[in-house]
Amino acid sequence: MTMTKRQRWVLALTSTASLMILLDALVVTTALHAIALDLHASIAELEWTVNAYTLPFAVLLMAGAALGEQYGRRRVLVGGLALFGIASAGCALAPSLPWLIATRAIQGVGAAAVAPAALSVLSVAFGPEQRPRTLGLFASITGLATLGGPLVGGAIVQYLTWQWIFWINVPIAAVLVPLVLVRLEENAGFPRGLDYVGIGLVSAAAFGLVWGLIRGNESGWASVEVVTALSGGAIALVVFVGWELRADAPLIPMRFFATRAFSAGNTAGFLLFASTFSGAFFFAQFLQVVLRHGPMATGLLLAPWTVALFVVASVAGRQVNRIGARPLVVAGLLLQAVAFGWIALIAGPGLTYPPLILPFVISGVGISLAIPSAQSAVIGAVPIAAIGAASGTFNTVRQLGGAFGIAITTAVFMTRGGLGSAKTFSDGFGSAIATAAALAFAGAVIGLLLPRRTARTTGHTVTAPASQQASTR
Repeated sequence: MTMTKRQRWVLALTSTASLMILLDALVVTTALHAIALDLHASIAELEWTVNAYTLPFAVLLMAGAALGEQYGRRRVLVGGLALFGIASAGCALAPSLPWLIATRAIQGVGAAAVAPAALSVLSVAFGPEQRPRTLGLFASITGLATLGGPLVGGAIVQYLTWQWIFWINVPIAAVLVPLVLVRLEENAGFPRGLDYVGIGLVSAAAFGLVWGLIRGNESGWASVEVVTALSGGAIALVVFVGWELRADAPLIPMRFFATRAFSAGNTAGFLLFASTFSGAFFFAQFLQVVLRHGPMATGLLLAPWTVALFVVASVAGRQVNRIGARPLVVAGLLLQAVAFGWIALIAGPGLTYPPLILPFVISGVGISLAIPSAQSAVIGAVPIAAIGAASGTFNTVRQLGGAFGIAITTAVFMTRGGLGSAKTFSDGFGSAIATAAALAFAGAVIGLLLPRRTARTTGHTVTAPASQQASTR
């Protein structure tokens, strides 16, 4: 694939911006134990240091996509990068856990502007024949977040303090902002209004469901607090779907879910990231709490799991047009399920590190196959006028999947184990990872619903007909 100079700049800047915000979702994993000791946090409170970032990231992604379509993707990308850098400084200066959680949420708002704008700019800059391979390269570059997150976080905690995991974002954002302004062209896509009611409903649904899952074991699953949170979240979700079907400018275009590639690709992505984020949340803690490794060693020991994403994702992206998305998504999620099930079976206080290497590699290969394939299926299922909405939907779904996966597996962990000893932690860990394996297997089943070939509707024209434009509003 031959790229122009402009396309190379687009790929480099959008990948780096996405790498930074994804790195922040994972860099905290090897710092969780240090944060818990420094700020006296429980496992549920640690969960909020992750979910306070992923929830606003998820529920505001479509708003970020709509803002990009309305006011210009480059402008929104710059604004998101600036907000993310400022909030990162706030995290580093946090004197208490509530402050850290609040500034993590502001980081999530900035990330919600960056992610859809970056992916939309990238998708529009490349034609339909180039796009699958480009998305594979994009996934392999951003996959460095998976590799670098635990490693960078471990090194920083080992040799500096956990606060520096947030300081590193500030100079990166400061460099990216002027480069984006100079090197990327402004484009506004196909403007559509902001669905404020939809944003409120999906936010309430996500918050209620995650809160109920997090608080279930501590407050009791039959308690008023948990029942109210779960039922309120479920009701808000139903109302959200009903509202979106009637809204003039829907946050998520529900009509696209009538397309198998779009609905199955998003559902498989939800379950894939639910499983993957759960692994990232628990693996680093298991290596430190049970196997007694330091933060830096933990980052290095996670490399067999994470390095495969960088190596394999670009190869998988090149194969989507030739093989089709379905076999790659199904195979990838099955590998993830097998690997996590394997780890769940061998987990225990007497486990040593070497038996973890092969399942880590298998899981990394599986993730690498599934991510670009599911993403390509979703984006390829819509007309070019709807690329922004499609990319925003996929990012929303995967971030919600991550939040729900961590909430569900933590609830299982607290039912079967705890932080009291290596034995109790490993008991809870095994059950949590088995649950993550079940989520991946369910994703593989859903992946079978994908069409073998995705219609290349995004390649017909750069300017969509009026009827297509109307269908995305």
